[in-house]
Amino acid sequence: MTPRLSSAMLVSALLRRVHAEGGNAAILAKGDEGGGAIVLVCAERGAITGLRERILDHGGRYAWAPCGPSDPDEVNQYLERRRSRDPDIWIVELDIADAERFAAETIATG
Repeated sequence: MTPRLSSAMLVSALLRRVHAEGGNAAILAKGDEGGGAIVLVCAERGAITGLRERILDHGGRYAWAPCGPSDPDEVNQYLERRRSRDPDIWIVELDIADAERFAAETIATG
């Protein structure tokens, strides 16, 4: 079995990479340090561009899959529902151009 990065380490790496590139990143809800699910709120210049969730694909590798509503006005309600059902979930906002690319590059080794 291949060792995997903990959720806390992955989130920390995402935050560092986004900040290093001049973007903003923030933890909106801290989850389980070891294996909590991770949901990204992707934004560009303060406007939400989508939600992504870290999932295992069919090959056993992690990927970011679209999740939640496409309407930015419904995002907060969706995230509140997810958090109430799963208190171990991480919710992280990445405000940078092409946030999905940053996330994908970061988990390539995670």
